[in-house]
Amino acid sequence: MSGGVDSSVAAWLLREQGHEVIGLFMKNWEDDDDDEYCSTRQDWLDAASAADTLGIDIEAVNFAAEYRERVFAEFLREYSAGRTPNPDVLCNAEIKFRAFLEHAIALGAEAIATGHYARVRERAGSFELLRGLDPGKDQSYFLHRLSQAQLARTRFPVGELHKREVREIAARVGLHNAQKKDSTGICFIGERPFRAFLNRYLPMRPGPILTPDGRQIGEHVGLAFYTIGQRKGIGIGGVRGGDGAAWYVARKELDTNTLRVVQGHEHPWLLAGGLEAADAHWIAGIAPESDAQAAGGASWTAKTRYRQDDAPCTLELTGERSFRMRFAQPQWAVTPGQSAVLYRGEVCLGGGVITAAD
Repeated sequence: MSGGVDSSVAAWLLREQGHEVIGLFMKNWEDDDDDEYCSTRQDWLDAASAADTLGIDIEAVNFAAEYRERVFAEFLREYSAGRTPNPDVLCNAEIKFRAFLEHAIALGAEAIATGHYARVRERAGSFELLRGLDPGKDQSYFLHRLSQAQLARTRFPVGELHKREVREIAARVGLHNAQKKDSTGICFIGERPFRAFLNRYLPMRPGPILTPDGRQIGEHVGLAFYTIGQRKGIGIGGVRGGDGAAWYVARKELDTNTLRVVQGHEHPWLLAGGLEAADAHWIAGIAPESDAQAAGGASWTAKTRYRQDDAPCTLELTGERSFRMRFAQPQWAVTPGQSAVLYRGEVCLGGGVITAAD
């Protein structure tokens, strides 16, 4: 129970179904958690209040050491290498559905439940991860690294509901967080300025900002502090050129410490017809057949970022844990370090970490 409305309603739904429910509040970050940007204290108070309203016990557990070792260290390694990681994906696989699950089993629990908008379906002894029914809140993208063993012991009670229905239930049963604002951003950064936070852990290494034709129009503070497709905060807002269109980060050239920027949202450098990915994880435990192997062809779609419409694609397995995707239509700002997640209809099959876009 995070203190938010989704996990609170998930607990209520389970209790109504007749389950014995115990709430667990996870603290995953300790550094500077007493400043203006961290909501841990208020979240704990909200979770405890919800548990009291529901008449269930709640326990606070500190997973900060596991989080720093398994998630934050990888986060810094990826940024140092010029990529843009998604720590929420790793947090789910390593903390919420591993450390939390292990703790719950040690307490004697049969299963864990969260407030994620996703679903689990058992079919022929195998477990499938399905999209949440609310298309605007579906979180299967962040859960694509879960295993069969994890899904077998996981429940997603609100996955069958729309967000509006969740808030209506919360109000009806008297939960004070019924209208609490959804949390946004990376969990350990909260609402704090991202660049200032990252600079505590990574050194600034300035270098040139160049246009596609090699013209220098500014100086960046370090490639780690920028991401593909970024428009704001580049530091060249006063520079004009061409038709006066906005500037976007298009490439990060580590060998020369150069940041390349282009003008216009639809510049060719921002569009990719395909990608390569590594560190693949498949929920079924085995890779799906590639298009060349699939009888009668396959119908895949993919997401290369959370807030993205499904993109029809082809799949080619290039190694034991690597693959290549090609898209029917070019995709915007495909970013190394982010996750490419594969779907067949409502079923999330798994995915990998983007290593290159082309």
